[in-house]
Amino acid sequence: MKTSTRRPHSEDRAELSALEGRPVRWAARLTPYGHDTLAYGQSRPRAEPPPGEAASDRQLVELIPSQMAALRVFVGLASRLRVPPADGLAEQVRAASCDHGIKRWRLYLTQEQMGSVVYGLWLHRMTGSAAEANRFGREYGVVHSPVRASDEESPAVDGLPSAARADARGSAGVSGRG
Repeated sequence: MKTSTRRPHSEDRAELSALEGRPVRWAARLTPYGHDTLAYGQSRPRAEPPPGEAASDRQLVELIPSQMAALRVFVGLASRLRVPPADGLAEQVRAASCDHGIKRWRLYLTQEQMGSVVYGLWLHRMTGSAAEANRFGREYGVVHSPVRASDEESPAVDGLPSAARADARGSAGVSGRG
């Protein structure tokens, strides 16, 4: 692959000098790859609370890579699930940014979306690894409870308003299989 920039000719530098009103000794012209890289980088979604929405209704959630991978699977299966992800969760997953310094994916989630994340991690737990759900439960005090979920239409989640009675008494811990 070619480099992202190339040095302009002396005629180009003369034209730039005239535009700038001062001598331009060095300039770079982007190759098509460099231009596309800038366009792509400027168009990438950012993990920030949506404009116009109160930031107080969203919580910053930082996921380790394996949690984010499980969440992507959950969101990707939306059309096949009987309890699909919460509204807006797919967009939050798409817009998530990775803080490479701490190796965490950053999302700003509503409480309904938090409940959906917990349900997705519970599904991941039932089919493979419990580590992701356990970690989320420890860090955010929110877990999926399949016992209460059978009495409700949507997944019951400890610590969220959708399960207000659980919120009043606090997190019940991470439930086992079943």
